[in-house]
Amino acid sequence: MSTIAENIAAIRARIDAAARLSGRTGADITLVAATKMNDAARVREAVAAGIDACGENRVQEMTEKLAEGAYTGAPLHFIGHLQTNKVRQVVGKVDLIQSVDSPELLAMIEKRAAMQGIVQDILLEVNIGGEAAKSGVDPDTLPQLLETAAACAHIRVRGLMAIPPVAETSDGNHAYFTKMHELFVDIGRKKYDNVFMAFLSMGGWRCQPDSGNSSLLPYWTVRPAPLQRWSPRLTRSPGQRWRRRRG
Repeated sequence: MSTIAENIAAIRARIDAAARLSGRTGADITLVAATKMNDAARVREAVAAGIDACGENRVQEMTEKLAEGAYTGAPLHFIGHLQTNKVRQVVGKVDLIQSVDSPELLAMIEKRAAMQGIVQDILLEVNIGGEAAKSGVDPDTLPQLLETAAACAHIRVRGLMAIPPVAETSDGNHAYFTKMHELFVDIGRKKYDNVFMAFLSMGGWRCQPDSGNSSLLPYWTVRPAPLQRWSPRLTRSPGQRWRRRRG
C-alpha cells in the first residue's frame, strides 16, 4: 500500500501536469490536505511529506490536534462550516478561515480578532450552485458581504471559496468554475478596504484545463472517495484539496 508521502508525490505530479496545460506550473498551486478523521501522527506525516497546508472541518477535532502539535510546520486552515459560537476557538488559531458566509459570522470574527489585537485572514464562501444543502453566500449578495467585510478593521479578505455541484463528467460543472473565476477577477478589479484577492479555493472532481480559467484546479483526495462526499473519511491518508494562487 502506498505511503502518504508517495500519495502526495503522485498528487503533485497530477497538479503540475494539469497546471502546465494552462501555462502554469505546480508551484502556482497550494495543496491543502483535508485532515478530518486523521490522527495527529498521520497529519504530522503529511506535513513532513511537504503538504502546503492542513485544512480542518471540525473545531473540536482541530483543537485536540493543535494540543498534540499535529500541524507544526504547515499553515492551518479552517475549511468547514463555522458556527458563531465556535469562533473564539478558531480566530487566532488558524492562518486562514475559508468558510465565512454571513454578516453575523464576520461580526463575531471581527470581535474576537479585535480582542486579540490581530487581523484574521479569511475567504468568503460562495454557494455558486445555489444548493440548499451547502453553506455560502449567494453570488448576487456577495457584494454586500464584501462591503461588510471591508468595514472590519481586524479582518482581511484574501479571496473566495466554493464547492461547485458534483458532476459525473469533466464539463458537468464547467460553468460553475468559470463563474467563480469571473467573480474572483471582478472583485480583484474593484477597490475594497481590507480585501486582497489572492486565493481562489475550489472543490470539485476533475481538472478544467480548457475553461476560460484553466488554472482553476479542483479538489481531489489522495485516495478517491465517493463522489457525493466533499470531505471524505479517509482510510489511509489525508484528503487533499487544491487552491489556485493568483499571480
